[in-house]
Amino acid sequence: MRGVTGRLMLLDTASLYFRAYFGVPDSVKAPDGTPVNAVRGLLDFIDRLVKDHRPVELVACMDADWRPGWRVELIPSYKAHRVAEEHETGPDQEVVPDTLSPQVPIIEAVLDALGIARVGVAGYEADDVIGTYTARAKGPVDIVTGDRDLYQLVDDARGVRVLYPLKGVGTLQLTDETWLREKYGVDGRGYADLALLRGDPSDGLPGVAGIGEKTAAKLLAEFGDLAGIMAAVDDPRAKLTPTQRKRLTEARPYVAVAPKVVRVADDVPLPEVDTTLPRAPRDPELLEALATRWGLGGSLQRLRHTLGS
Repeated sequence: MRGVTGRLMLLDTASLYFRAYFGVPDSVKAPDGTPVNAVRGLLDFIDRLVKDHRPVELVACMDADWRPGWRVELIPSYKAHRVAEEHETGPDQEVVPDTLSPQVPIIEAVLDALGIARVGVAGYEADDVIGTYTARAKGPVDIVTGDRDLYQLVDDARGVRVLYPLKGVGTLQLTDETWLREKYGVDGRGYADLALLRGDPSDGLPGVAGIGEKTAAKLLAEFGDLAGIMAAVDDPRAKLTPTQRKRLTEARPYVAVAPKVVRVADDVPLPEVDTTLPRAPRDPELLEALATRWGLGGSLQRLRHTLGS
């Protein structure tokens, strides 16, 4: 990023190609019979997003490490149920459908040939890359993700919102602070505390026993934030039920480490890349070869046309 103040769009790329994979029939195949439903679906997603929202900058954010060791060290159950194979050196292997894994390198090659910035940083998840780009942004930011964890970055004052796909990317939930308050009773910053208290089985986060979403929202409304809630545990005058006080006391070890796990990083060492949305492919010959090899047809043609218009 070079101080551009136009709209920046950040893609949670894995989240989107997973959705594409399950949303586009696996009968969509390359000439050699290899499924390319996730590839073509993602290209269609990006085409629609650029058409509808006209970002000045676009970054496809990647998971260089989907389960960083520093998060696992704090909460060992973090994403543990999604591990297909543990590796002593390098990231653990995630459970991914057999016909999706081979499509990821194709996606990466096509994005690179198009000239769309693609950024993953060793030791960090795409969420952390998104969090750091958002923190550094000079102008408004659209975060496109099917992961509610990123609601914590929503900030009306800075023009940061989440575009959450409800059906493809043709129907998006535009998540701002008004929507968050109506749905969860918190703003963007408060969402991380709510998620921490509530827990998230899909990420292996236990939460605080007996504190669900509604109770978490009520506690945050009463005491302001996680620190305020934990201070109330030590204040006999605070309006906590005996059970809540007991549960929060028992959860102190979890509450002490969970914020670093739940909150996305905003200090990732990002590489120097040009994030400007390309108007022409970086490598037209390679792109043509990829289109032919993988039968990307109309999906790639439409995106190229949209980028050039």
